[in-house]
Amino acid sequence: MLFHVRMNVNLPPEMPAAEATALKTKEKEIAQGLQSSGKWRHLWRIAGQYANISIFDVESVDELHTAISTLPLFPYMQIEVMPLCRHPSSVRGDDS
Repeated sequence: MLFHVRMNVNLPPEMPAAEATALKTKEKEIAQGLQSSGKWRHLWRIAGQYANISIFDVESVDELHTAISTLPLFPYMQIEVMPLCRHPSSVRGDDS
């Protein structure tokens, strides 16, 4: 199942810089692991915002929730999820 996921990150301004850096480092490690596994298919930064648009390819909504909730920045995110399905007018026969 494909999902379009928007993640807006809102770290507290009072968070110590070292803590924020450690969270971001761990976040990158987990995100890259999910990308390498094929679960996190695409990741785009939204220019001018601490936010991203991503495409996840997982077996279920539960698997998506588990993947997202393991991210260290999860407690500081506002997340919007939209399930996707192939459009009948698409010229592509696959998800490339």
